Amino acid sequence: MSRVLIIGAGGVAAVTVKKCARLPEYFDEIYLASRTVSKCEALQQEVGIDRVKGVFAVDADDAKAVEALINNVNPDLVVNLALPYQDLPIMDACLATKTDYLDTANYEPKDVAKFEYSWQWAYQDKFKEAGIMALLGSGFDPGVTNVYTAYAAKHYFDEIHYLDIVDCNGGDHGQAFATNFNPEINIREITQRGRFWEDGEWKETDPLSVREDLDYQNIGVRASYLMFHEELESIVKHFPSLKRARFWMTFGDAYLNHLRVLEGIGMTSIEPVEFQGQQIVPLEFLKAVLPNPGSLAEGYTGMTCIGTYITGIKDGKEKTIFIYNNCDHAVCNEEVGAQAVSYTTGVPAMIGAMMMLQGKWHKPGVWNMEQFDPDPFMEELNKHGLPWHVLECDSSPFSK
Repeated sequence: MSRVLIIGAGGVAAVTVKKCARLPEYFDEIYLASRTVSKCEALQQEVGIDRVKGVFAVDADDAKAVEALINNVNPDLVVNLALPYQDLPIMDACLATKTDYLDTANYEPKDVAKFEYSWQWAYQDKFKEAGIMALLGSGFDPGVTNVYTAYAAKHYFDEIHYLDIVDCNGGDHGQAFATNFNPEINIREITQRGRFWEDGEWKETDPLSVREDLDYQNIGVRASYLMFHEELESIVKHFPSLKRARFWMTFGDAYLNHLRVLEGIGMTSIEPVEFQGQQIVPLEFLKAVLPNPGSLAEGYTGMTCIGTYITGIKDGKEKTIFIYNNCDHAVCNEEVGAQAVSYTTGVPAMIGAMMMLQGKWHKPGVWNMEQFDPDPFMEELNKHGLPWHVLECDSSPFSK
């Protein structure tokens, strides 16, 4: 019998909860917690109180409050689908209660737009000594893209040299400007300086200053911009043969024009300003007036294409492959009432939890996705709505 506590009640959490609820053989009892308990109650009503056994209000910034909640529920696993700011308090609570932990995005401090694994990797010895496991980044990117890399290294290459992760949303939600996941996190992420790994060191670029026009399967050509993304940090650590590793994301001209205007007038700033006698953070205010990503599903058309181009050596010859998934927004909405960006993160969170509860991926310590055998995870992707494909390429599509 397994008992899972899911913290968070946004779009990703809704997908994860619904997917877990359909698999009682792996998730016997599900418990939900969020700052806004009414969101948990709505999810409980949707999937059934026979599957979601209890809901709770919790401030996930407060490690002691999370610790008390874990002691009350006594779960086998805590699935953290709250904000990245809350990773460390939840990890502290898991450590105090000796409970396994999973998340989908790495920690970043609220007052600095910077995300990296160093804070969470620092828990390695403590989690090992406690005999518990933390699985970091069990979403799509990070997450599935890490597993794609491990799968390619295991089955297609003797040595991998070049890696390009690509994330294309070819869908249309009909909004003038909206983000497909938490606006605060999304905008902080894409307004940072770009960063990529080359020849044994990190190199930086101005935000969204490097562009490639790439042809995405079942979508077409889209402008793709170089960014930093957290999976690069762990992948280059665990695959030291890599000579270069980069991450690319697509943005339309209208999105970028809106973003430049908002940035130009200070609305993307995380520095507090005084307004009518109180301190407010402009980006937090912007989040409040933008559409909720969870509300975008109805009427969303088109699909995503997320994958990994890898070039390396097999039997002495250079080869390139592309491992990818297409995910249709309308199909996701029909199945679970979510758009594809939430779906592509929520499903891998469920599969990562399944891997841990089954013991297929389980050892004390703090681990990234690519550090485990990719085969069982890849098998489950095909079963649960994220089928993948391998395309053998004549050459890399990127400019030299």
